Amino acid sequence: MQTDPRPHAVVIGSGFGGLAAAVRLGARGWRVTILERLDQPGGRARVFREDGFTFDAGPTVITAPFLLEELWELCGRRLSDEIDMRPVDPFYRIRFDDGAVFDYTGDAARMREEVRRFSPRDVAGYEAFVAMSERIFRTGFEELGHVPFSSAWDMVRIVPAMVRLRSYRTVYGLVSSFVKDERLRQVLSFHPLLVGGNPFSTTSIYSLIAFLERKWGVHFPIGGTGALVRGLIGLIEGQGGRLRLSADVDRVLVEDGRAVGVRLRGGEEVRSDIVVSNADSAWLYRHLVPAEARKRWTDERIERARYSMGLFVWYFGTDRTYPDVAHHTILLGPRYRSLLDDIFDRKTLARDFSLYLHRPTVTDPGLAPEGCDAFYVLSPVPNLSGDVDWTAQSEAYRKSIETYLAETVLPGLPERIVVSRVLQPLDFRDELLAFRGAAFGMEPVLTQSAWFRPHNASEDVEGLYLVGAGTHPGAGLPGVLSTARVLDAVVPDPDAIRGGAGGVPTAAAGG
Repeated sequence: MQTDPRPHAVVIGSGFGGLAAAVRLGARGWRVTILERLDQPGGRARVFREDGFTFDAGPTVITAPFLLEELWELCGRRLSDEIDMRPVDPFYRIRFDDGAVFDYTGDAARMREEVRRFSPRDVAGYEAFVAMSERIFRTGFEELGHVPFSSAWDMVRIVPAMVRLRSYRTVYGLVSSFVKDERLRQVLSFHPLLVGGNPFSTTSIYSLIAFLERKWGVHFPIGGTGALVRGLIGLIEGQGGRLRLSADVDRVLVEDGRAVGVRLRGGEEVRSDIVVSNADSAWLYRHLVPAEARKRWTDERIERARYSMGLFVWYFGTDRTYPDVAHHTILLGPRYRSLLDDIFDRKTLARDFSLYLHRPTVTDPGLAPEGCDAFYVLSPVPNLSGDVDWTAQSEAYRKSIETYLAETVLPGLPERIVVSRVLQPLDFRDELLAFRGAAFGMEPVLTQSAWFRPHNASEDVEGLYLVGAGTHPGAGLPGVLSTARVLDAVVPDPDAIRGGAGGVPTAAAGG
């Protein structure tokens, strides 16, 4: 018999969105149960360990750390007392296919000189772009990033600001209006790829990332991002919240149009006053919410939506270190736009690629045995809407990446690998329940942003709320943490639930 009298919130999934939501709900007086289908917390931020190597499975670029600090403060604690967050410099080392290197940093003078080194005529245009990025940031992040878009009017009222900030342009189009050198255009437009977007179709709102990084920097926690997951779970447990692992939700229970809990695979029901989903939003509506309860997010609408790219991620450890490799390296291939066309539009697996190489042992050598390095390399690839047979092609693709890395930044790599593991779009679908294996949910184009994105408070089911990359404001760690901030505006206080403003009676809530 449940003795805790607080109204009950069930959270589906323990990714950063679900964990942040649990902290915020707990701070407001909710009793929280998190249901995680995997055998460890974190969702895409889970951790792989093997032979002394530690690999963060997912997010590795930590920006806007104040969003994490807020969560600790809500619990009367300080992030810095529990997590050792280190600045990363350079933010990214960008290597072009011809071997030229651009160090992308938060230092205005150093960036100006890097731009001058590549294209002296573009220095003024670059600085004008940074000023535009700041203007977009002030509106897109500070004013709109943590507020709900619950009605069409919410969208209409920001149209003048969006026009003024050229949000109708793509990220690449906006960058190109300021700088002319093609390599600099690539340097300043790659950020949407970090949140699942194509720079040639993603709304230029996402150009705010450039200023966001300059304002707060890029960081990495000692112990990896898994240390943040463990820290957040400590906050939740300190509030009296509960985490259940290997708890696979297969249905949101809906009665009279309202979410009243969930059913687990195997038949157990966990009743609650509200349900918060950190599941992929398309997967939630397509597979977990009954079709008869959905009027807006119908099967047809979900199927015809546009989805982000897939990811091929290779985790590997070496028996030597590579001291010349930065913490974050972006290796741009010989093609830019046409490669992205292959990935997003044609959905074909190209022979060439652009890669993100993560070497966390630059900042935290403890993530690998002494004298060794831990890496992961990520390649954007088509989602499962294409016809790539990953069962047949995965190893050949990994091998081609290995060869490329050996020829560029990791000499002798094949002979130095001691640990190896791959995650590809089929795994994103089957293990992480990413619809179509799309690693970042719905693609962040203008017609799938803000009010057009699945709402934080479900349009179809009362008492169902969404957090994570698939709702507003979107993917990336700042975006996902901001989705939890939005809940403060849309989820009622538990006193309102207790007072009969909606929900099942608290005495009936199990779990």
